Amino acid sequence: MTNNESASGGLQSSHNPGPSSDGARSSAPHRAGDQPFFDPVAYGNGPDDSVSDSSENAAITRHSIEIGGKKIHYTATAGHLVTVDPSSSQPNAKMFYVAFTQDGQKEEARPLTFFYNGGPGSSSVFVLLGSFAPRRIKTSMPDFTPPAPYQMEDNPDSLLDKSDLVFINPVGTGYSAAIAPHKNRDFWGVDQDADSIKQFIKRFLTKNNRWNSPKFLFGESYGTARSCVLAYRLHEDGVDLNGVTLQSSILDYTQSGNPVGALPTAAADAWFHKKLGVAPTPIDLGAFVEEVAQFARTDYLAVLRKFPASDDAIVEKLSEYTGIDRTTLLAWSLDIAAYDSRGNSLFLTTLLKSKGLALGAYDGRVTAIETGIAGQIDPNSGGNDPTMTAVSGVYTTMWNTYLNEQLKFTSNSAFTDLNDQAFQNWDFGHIDPTGAQKGVDQHGNVVLYTAGDLAAVMALNVDLKVLSANGFYDFVTPFYQTIIDLQRMPLVSHQVRENLSARFYPSGHMVYLDGGSRTALKHDLAAMYDSAVNNTAALGRIRALQARKLEKEAKPAQ
Repeated sequence: MTNNESASGGLQSSHNPGPSSDGARSSAPHRAGDQPFFDPVAYGNGPDDSVSDSSENAAITRHSIEIGGKKIHYTATAGHLVTVDPSSSQPNAKMFYVAFTQDGQKEEARPLTFFYNGGPGSSSVFVLLGSFAPRRIKTSMPDFTPPAPYQMEDNPDSLLDKSDLVFINPVGTGYSAAIAPHKNRDFWGVDQDADSIKQFIKRFLTKNNRWNSPKFLFGESYGTARSCVLAYRLHEDGVDLNGVTLQSSILDYTQSGNPVGALPTAAADAWFHKKLGVAPTPIDLGAFVEEVAQFARTDYLAVLRKFPASDDAIVEKLSEYTGIDRTTLLAWSLDIAAYDSRGNSLFLTTLLKSKGLALGAYDGRVTAIETGIAGQIDPNSGGNDPTMTAVSGVYTTMWNTYLNEQLKFTSNSAFTDLNDQAFQNWDFGHIDPTGAQKGVDQHGNVVLYTAGDLAAVMALNVDLKVLSANGFYDFVTPFYQTIIDLQRMPLVSHQVRENLSARFYPSGHMVYLDGGSRTALKHDLAAMYDSAVNNTAALGRIRALQARKLEKEAKPAQ
């Protein structure tokens, strides 16, 4: 999730009332081997909050699931690991995670994937409950999911048949907090955050004897920027990855709101809602948006540069592709990604205005009432994006149910789904692998650019596989802008670029909330994992790269 998500479309902090202080209590029966855990620590999510407790405890439960006709027995672990300051080795943060690990597997043969959302300031609850964990929520996407009772189900698209799964909650989210004398704000920044997640991963590898397992990252939205920085910093610490999945990417903040990158998404939205002026109506969405992308990078880019001079034929073509009339487009200076003074997307609030509806920024298939008081709600309040409104209730309810009753972790603290305070206090400064400042310019503007970090780590670890996953209907991180950013990243080697692949799905920002798209993405992920893990020569080179770094660090200074 991006900063837009933290500011204008996420769940509010849900409160987990937990049991009384006499211990854990759950309506679900205890299975043999289950170890429930009640955590009495108070986890504050403010910038100056911290905890004094540095214990590592967890609830442990046993489960099974059938995936692809094969029954998998697995252990779920929900609890905390403690990270340390790399210089002093003193505890600096207590980080909450949920891990799903297949029973009876060998370290070397079993991949390990670390998941996180974005924000910055988002917990991992969204990707955990929606994507590839063994259990998932049931939604009515792209329709509104009605109020409770909600349902969860075993996830036949779970990635557990390919990898163990670890869902990380950065400091200030979930039940994660700094350990005094450190404060939450000490971890709220591009580089600080990446270093914190790096320390968590290293701690997890050590505690669970997983240093020699194939390792993967899966980040969503701002989590893709995090993955680029994190992958490079892990390499510098001797932890080399086998694969990275970038879902709904934002890799160059200077291109946020670029109309050229946004146009194919607008056209996809218009196609879905049958508002195109193109005749006959295109049947193949993928082929259609590719046609629009060609128009965007040529004729549309040219007319934007010449405005207010315009070309009638190009403006007419733009109208046909977007379903917006010529007069309105000219009033917008032809900028399909423009916003009004209150922060509302002009396109998303105009396409279906005659019906009194607005489109979701995270998934343009989703609509919501835009008339009366609904049209006056502050777009930055977190309560008015149609996409998040459609699923916020089921997420909040089922997370508390799943964590308390099935994973058997309970607490009196509030679980922080999204932390606006983290975003408001975020340090966007970023020093890239060359030592250049690529986060904030000399005027204090956010210009965060992390595609260079990705290029650097791919050049150093020439076997690293990267999958870019994108939804056609995502207006927050438009798929075509991601392609532009990846094409422009400073990676010259054509051989290494062959390790990078991009896939597109008829879904939104949270690709996995669409059933068909989730199944298709699982198929693409499985292919990437098989390619990375079954290539024994590549696997050997990655392990040798990691071993050389660790051996070098182990040698005493001369």
